[in-house]
Amino acid sequence: MDARAIIAKVRRKEDPTSEELTWFASGLATRAVSDAQAGAFAMAVCLNGLSDEGRVALTTGMRDSGDVMKWDLPGPVLDKHSTGGVGDPVSLILAPALAACDVFVPMVSGRGLGHTGGTLDKLEAIPGLSTDVPPATFRSVTRDIGCAIVSATKAIAPADKRLYAIRDVTATVESVDLICASILSKKLAAGLDGMVLDVKAGSGAFMKTPAEAVKLANALVSTANGAGTPTAAFITDMSQPLAPSLGNAVEVATCLEILSGNRAAAPRLHDLTVALCARVLALAGHAEGEAEERVTAAISSGHAMVCFASMVRAMGGPPDIAEDWHTHLPKAPVIGDVLAPKDGTIATINGEALGLAVVQMGGGRQVETDRIDPRVGLSDVLPLGTKVSRGDPIATIHAADEDSAHDAALAVLGAVKIGEPTEFEDLIIERINP
Repeated sequence: MDARAIIAKVRRKEDPTSEELTWFASGLATRAVSDAQAGAFAMAVCLNGLSDEGRVALTTGMRDSGDVMKWDLPGPVLDKHSTGGVGDPVSLILAPALAACDVFVPMVSGRGLGHTGGTLDKLEAIPGLSTDVPPATFRSVTRDIGCAIVSATKAIAPADKRLYAIRDVTATVESVDLICASILSKKLAAGLDGMVLDVKAGSGAFMKTPAEAVKLANALVSTANGAGTPTAAFITDMSQPLAPSLGNAVEVATCLEILSGNRAAAPRLHDLTVALCARVLALAGHAEGEAEERVTAAISSGHAMVCFASMVRAMGGPPDIAEDWHTHLPKAPVIGDVLAPKDGTIATINGEALGLAVVQMGGGRQVETDRIDPRVGLSDVLPLGTKVSRGDPIATIHAADEDSAHDAALAVLGAVKIGEPTEFEDLIIERINP
């Protein structure tokens, strides 16, 4: 095998063999492939793409460059992945809801990226909880409780970690083939029996249009299925925040409201979570309609909350989070409303701008070494189509100080446009089956 020959094939728009791409992925992990060669490969793929078979080979090669988990459990091992949005803490409800339905969810998650929040950052807003757990703990929590949400170890898909860092500095992040390999190599290393993908489209997503989201979703679904994991996808609307809260502690609080049986706290968040759970259960052989009813009952009965609280306790969090989360979750010292400047209807919301406002307050990272302030964020963000009068609250700011609260208020007023009523996308825009 020769890295130069493989790169030359991609540059000439020829298909490397599966063996060549598998070797190249292994070489990324072992450093048999140099940084220069990795960058040249990423640029060639970004410009010319890979075939469907080539994308599968690269993905499985990157998956197999590190540890791949194997499970012996009395139920299916399932998971979900989202391409990222704002006000989107689905994972914190989905994992315990599936666990309450006798499913095992070993969820390897990520941190905030750009304007989007990260599942690990949200979960670590709970005092004492750590998502950085040893593999043995990951296994035991998954086995005993049914779900565990953790950060990836260095042994999970090391080829991806190296290639991602190179893509970040070579302007090759946007490649659909490399995005698929990056996402799926980590997810499939968890040893899944099935997975559902939530591919976002809209102002708060990385994919701004449904057409872009469909292209990525089709590639992800075909690649995951080609790698041997039954996978389906939803294209979902991100023209507004999924939940009325953006920020780490405030999103956890919204999830706990849902898990306590209060669907009205965030109906779009609740309904999408139930739909995603039902779809992945259908991949495991359940009737989708019956699965939806079962998941809804698991949430409304409090069974999902019991699973969530058990997971939190096992990962170092407070033992009474289910009963007393208002006391445990950190609170910002400055809380105030943003008021509507005129009468009208919430017509458009720039989700990316709202997400960046939270980042500016300290709720996300502007550089990798930044420490997140879990207290800050936005809550009670009004949904599209809401009628307001001048002076009505359209969002509540949770800030560390008065200056950042002032800046966030200006950002919210710039992101939320009040005008005439408009038509909106359905929550689930399209379904993509295996």
